[in-house]
Amino acid sequence: MVDAQKLSRSFGRAAAVYEAGRPGYPEEAVRWLLEPVSRAMGVRVADVGAGTGKLTHALLAVGAETVAVDPDPDMLRALHATLPAVPTFVGTAEDLPLPSAALDAVVLGQAWHWVDPESGSAEAARVLRPGGMLGLVWNLRDESVPWVARLTSAMKGSHAEKMLAEDGPDVRAPFGALEERRWRWERPVTRETLTAMVHSRSYVITADAVERARIEEETAALFDEIGAVGDAEVSLPYITRAYRTVRP
Repeated sequence: MVDAQKLSRSFGRAAAVYEAGRPGYPEEAVRWLLEPVSRAMGVRVADVGAGTGKLTHALLAVGAETVAVDPDPDMLRALHATLPAVPTFVGTAEDLPLPSAALDAVVLGQAWHWVDPESGSAEAARVLRPGGMLGLVWNLRDESVPWVARLTSAMKGSHAEKMLAEDGPDVRAPFGALEERRWRWERPVTRETLTAMVHSRSYVITADAVERARIEEETAALFDEIGAVGDAEVSLPYITRAYRTVRP
């Protein structure tokens, strides 16, 4: 049986390849997430499950005052290396080391699928002011493209991909229904970036030597086939899916 907690805490040992291999977030998606709480004086946001800071960078770029929370100190050290001015806290969505009613928004990028929805929702509501916003966002490879579907097959589907292919994210009281928006875009990548992305997956990080060798062989053959050789770039298509809901 897959140990979800073990998978969720595996990323720190691969922080460098996570930073290299994972994409950032489209600015329009981040602006949409914060739209319900945007105001002239700025927005106070916690990036929960911040990892190496992919979403943190995007939040700062749109002017949000941001703190970063993650359960893995190694990930937060990687974040601090590129964003030294951002306050960082070791913690989880279910137990946030933040004061009550202190924030305009709590956002999670590539992370809510690791969270217990009942306690995570209650804790987000605790740290949000009334009218504050809980936002969830994922970058998903567009598997309607055949070679991308083959890539996922080689790496195995993630918890997030399976959840979003079924009922979507589960958010509990006191939050109501989620609004959703999607954006399609493409990321130019080299073989080095693609390889880093593969190595940043929790399934691959925790795989045994035999399974990891299989993944390496299959993905290398696929990259040869699509022309991701040397410094040549290919376009990796993504769909960003964002969800938001406001605290009553």
